[in-house]
Amino acid sequence: MPGWGPGASPGGSVSARPPGADFLDWLRTPRPPALPGIWRFGHRPRPEVEPEQTPGRQLVSGAVIALLVGWLFWSLLYNGFLWGDWWLLPVRALAPTSLKESTTWGTATFYLYYAIVIVLVAVVVGRLGRWPELWRRYSPWSRTRRETTSAASPPPAPTPQEDPAQWPELRAAGEHAVADRLADEAFAGRLRDVDHARLVRAWRSVQSGQLPVETFRRDVLRDGAAAFPHPSGRRDLPARSVPHDLATGQVRLGATLDDARNAYAYRTAGFALGSELLATSLVAVGPAGSGKTGALVRPVAEALCLQALAGRAAVVVVGAESAGLGRADNYDIVIRLGHPDSVYDLDLYGGTHDAEEAATFLAEALVGDLPQASSSGRRPSTVLAQVLGPFRAVHGRFPSVAELRLLLDGSPKHLAALRAALAAAGHSALLRDVESRERQAGQPGDAAPLLVDRLALLDRPAFADFFDTSGEGAPFSFRALDHPVRVRIELPSRSHPDAARVLARLVLAQFTASVLVRGDVSLFACLALDDAAGVVTAESVRGIQSLRSAHAGVLLALRTLDDVPQELRAPLLGAVGCRMALSGVAPRDGQDFAAAWGTEWREIRDVTDRQIVADEPLTKVSHFLRKAITGKSPTAQSVTVRQVERERWSASELAHALPPGHAVVSLTTVRGEHAPPLLVDLRH
Repeated sequence: MPGWGPGASPGGSVSARPPGADFLDWLRTPRPPALPGIWRFGHRPRPEVEPEQTPGRQLVSGAVIALLVGWLFWSLLYNGFLWGDWWLLPVRALAPTSLKESTTWGTATFYLYYAIVIVLVAVVVGRLGRWPELWRRYSPWSRTRRETTSAASPPPAPTPQEDPAQWPELRAAGEHAVADRLADEAFAGRLRDVDHARLVRAWRSVQSGQLPVETFRRDVLRDGAAAFPHPSGRRDLPARSVPHDLATGQVRLGATLDDARNAYAYRTAGFALGSELLATSLVAVGPAGSGKTGALVRPVAEALCLQALAGRAAVVVVGAESAGLGRADNYDIVIRLGHPDSVYDLDLYGGTHDAEEAATFLAEALVGDLPQASSSGRRPSTVLAQVLGPFRAVHGRFPSVAELRLLLDGSPKHLAALRAALAAAGHSALLRDVESRERQAGQPGDAAPLLVDRLALLDRPAFADFFDTSGEGAPFSFRALDHPVRVRIELPSRSHPDAARVLARLVLAQFTASVLVRGDVSLFACLALDDAAGVVTAESVRGIQSLRSAHAGVLLALRTLDDVPQELRAPLLGAVGCRMALSGVAPRDGQDFAAAWGTEWREIRDVTDRQIVADEPLTKVSHFLRKAITGKSPTAQSVTVRQVERERWSASELAHALPPGHAVVSLTTVRGEHAPPLLVDLRH
């Protein structure tokens, strides 16, 4: 697979090509504007409406009939049945009949005249019979020549003023020295697609006023292609599994089928995703083995890691430790929750210092999926805030999991110590919170027992070294998404499945809250959840709806929509802009997708056969003979064409008509552009 360009390997081509040739070919390849979801690298646009095409059977029969008519016309003309020999008058004027019979020149003149007439008849008959179209469609030589021409024709050489390798934008701004330095780097083979994307972003920062032009000029002239590096120092990933185009920010996931159910402009085009689509969030549903991880989550994570190296994105990928989400060295931070060898930790409170905000995170993670929690007399977030705020005021930090569990469980010793410390420090308002918590403990409707039960899932020996709040470590916080960071979080889905779901909800809640308060929204932030079972709640759906304005999105992969509460399935599919149903979805899932995609007007042709009743004796005899020969009664067809409103994709089609490795995808960009449901082959 490509190392720094769609057609090159990390070490360069095997053939003897000049340094930088592969990168220059990639950079100069046209990327025309295209509809959402189309792979723009080298794309050749098609008409939006399918041109009328003559059916093959009709085309062949018309060509044969035209040939027979032409042959009949020439036969009648040559034998004098069409008004005699009038058509020979021009040649007789040049070569009389006596000359034809006596000399070779006269005979050749007549045969040459015959050939001219035959060619004229063939031209007329060929146009009537559409022979050229028949040749282009079915001739193997014509097809081979088209394929050879398409594969061999290189893109036209750009002029120096339009050559992207010469950095015309920099030259237009008067930065000729910088442009010359980068052009030299490109022609010497030291510039890669990640470097190009990173430098383009740096120049955009100059244009927006975020980066001084003097700093840009100094760093580029000093470091060349390595200017403005990623904090990790990496300039590429160790390996790539799918084609990427950093110039457009797309990752190619497959190809749109040449199917009548696809819009004509999409047929045979490459299928790709970019940040303009992921910023509207995506939900993918398919059973195990349908390709969610290998064909969707891993390529998207790889693309976002490349974007992060280019300074354009921040990505957090969440999945089980056994999920194939790419190599560990693709990421800057790998958090292996519950694993003793994990170097990094996760901040249980999301890096916030506000007790109310921290209580909201924890309440969503612990009991957000329990209907009885929201219907209880006291909101879980309020119960948590009653102990988190006082504890932080006394100790200068939030409690650990074990300490929080004891406080919520109503431990008299710990509550008394907390109350005494608050009284000594003069925090009267926070003291009232603790006293209120003591009064409400054990009363009907108290949410504390539910919180304690869920906290017990995290208060296990496997998590003893995690969620440190002492301040000695530096656990990862989602506040770091202001920077182009690459994070992978491995959940203990096998050893502690309930705890893994709690942690997944915690990650989603912290992500949706943190990206909304970022200082630099030009950096695209994305959270990819390889298994979102039990993660979707009413609060998370509301959070997903607000991500578009923050230039952020989530990718949720589900085995079935049954993992989402019934009342939240329609809101979830309505909150995201991109929806994907993979092969093998259940019929109930297909119903939800069919309802989300709506209906469209289609032209339906109804053909009715009716038996012909003969009245005349001769007609009766012919009908009798026809029935005796064919075994069927003579019938006549009646065709009715009408417009009806039908589902774009029915639940039955989604459940039973999708081949393995295929998916139906609908897309929406942040600008509101829509792509209808497309049948996509994720294996090409």
